[in-house]
Amino acid sequence: MNWLLKSLLGPGIWAATFSAAYALHGVGCAYGWSAVSMPPGSLHHAAMLAVWLAGLLACLALLRALPAGGGLQHRLPRAGAWIGLAATGFTLFPLFIATTC
Repeated sequence: MNWLLKSLLGPGIWAATFSAAYALHGVGCAYGWSAVSMPPGSLHHAAMLAVWLAGLLACLALLRALPAGGGLQHRLPRAGAWIGLAATGFTLFPLFIATTC
């Protein structure tokens, strides 16, 4: 049963990253973070970029920590980690090419 829970870690990281990024989106719009200049564009973009990168790094760390091998008990958790990595990269990328508020 432990391998089944490990299989959900990747999508769980994506869900946490998605929630945090969109929470920061709302907070940043409410407090005017888009008007504060920083190297990646604005404080708003920098905060969301930090959350996005943390999610990607968490998925990569999960992939590194999971054992490789045959059998469903090894392949399914790795597949979940890959799904989490792809979902985090794909669904949160538009935050940085679109306007924030």
